[in-house]
Amino acid sequence: MKYISTRGEAAVLDFEGAMLSGLARDGGLYLPETFPQVTRDEQLALRGKPYADVAFAICSKFTAGSVPDADLRKMVDAAYATFHHPATTPLKQMAPNQYLLELFHGPTIAFKDVAMQLLARLMDWSLAKQKRRAVIVGATSGDTGGAAIDAFQHNQNASLFILHPHGKVSDVQRRQMTTVKSPAIHNIAIEGNFDDCQAIVKALFNDLKFRDEVGLAGVNSINWGRIMAQIVYYFYAALQLGAPDRAVSFTVPTGNFGNVFAGLAAKRMGLQIDRLVIATNSNDIMDRTLKTGSYTITGVHATQSPSMDIQVSSNFERLVYLANKGNASAVRAHMESLKQSGNFTLQADALNSIRNEFESGATSEAETATTIAKVLQETGELLDPHTAVGYAVASKTHTSSPMITLATAHPAKFPDAVEKACGIRPNLPQRLSHLMIAPESFTILSNSAAEVKAFILSDGKR
Repeated sequence: MKYISTRGEAAVLDFEGAMLSGLARDGGLYLPETFPQVTRDEQLALRGKPYADVAFAICSKFTAGSVPDADLRKMVDAAYATFHHPATTPLKQMAPNQYLLELFHGPTIAFKDVAMQLLARLMDWSLAKQKRRAVIVGATSGDTGGAAIDAFQHNQNASLFILHPHGKVSDVQRRQMTTVKSPAIHNIAIEGNFDDCQAIVKALFNDLKFRDEVGLAGVNSINWGRIMAQIVYYFYAALQLGAPDRAVSFTVPTGNFGNVFAGLAAKRMGLQIDRLVIATNSNDIMDRTLKTGSYTITGVHATQSPSMDIQVSSNFERLVYLANKGNASAVRAHMESLKQSGNFTLQADALNSIRNEFESGATSEAETATTIAKVLQETGELLDPHTAVGYAVASKTHTSSPMITLATAHPAKFPDAVEKACGIRPNLPQRLSHLMIAPESFTILSNSAAEVKAFILSDGKR
């Protein structure tokens, strides 16, 4: 399996190379040259199988030629043994034709665990095999950081530097990052928003001298390894509802576009998906883009669903590449326009291609809160604000196929917002009860790539 950059000017790599590179050297994102197929017979054979079996079957198609199957199987089994539900990502019926796919039963009670637990093992395996060390950087709007820190805290071959927007994540999200004690872990609070954190990470990758000097690698969803692992739960959920004999639909709360892009990848691999619905909060750049064809940054404002408070959705570049039929020069032109003027406009053919694959909707702050209260009253289920955004949009989408909303976080990650919406303050699982009293450790830095670079070169000492 070979991987190519969306901007067409970086080396073609195998899975291991693409995973350790993260961002391509031309600034693009890696994609498989072709999407491997999961045949009807293969899907039928996976019905009723444990999650780890489905994960191995899907991921092995992407790691072929790079990771021996026996090693991959061990890493898959170890990754999903960390989850606290026997189904790993259980499916729960909420109403006729409405389902929740609970992705929050991992160590940090958010969907990022599904990919990060596997990615950490894959990266450690690869670095050990190559007898090298890496500096891993990541930006987080809340959940990626905690998931990465939990997954990488015992890594023997890397140092991890996680950037989060200072004061713009929930207390639980912050503490899941800042209370972990490990010499490999460094927490950085950036005076800015998530887009600023993400821009710094990209600037570090685009500084090729620095990148080579420290052996830079990334764990954001720019890393194809993350997307690969997320494809699995689309197959797992659909198989439970009758795939491949029955099409299903998905609604996905969307910030950086990686989670919903994994759904498109599953569809390209042969999964019968009827509707793929993008759900955004009032930072609605993806909904506006699908409706107008213009990707225009209007600024981020804080909401009760902070992990979606994003305007630069990195993974959208992968979709732009596919919608332009692999025309890397068109992608480069769009990304340069975005960098220079904060916007670009999709050509008609590309926009129509995207609209054929996706629908979208946005949810106001009031509607998000109302959804939390209404769902609790009608079903007894307590939703986190991000899942509520998805469920609100799903409820307005008319389809005859089963609609699965991705439940991306445990409500206890956002207790203030949930309590304000419905009067009930969700409790953390008992295994995380220490979180709110444990001592914290993090470093506040200005919104400066140079300052972050100096901090990394000092190995997290300031």
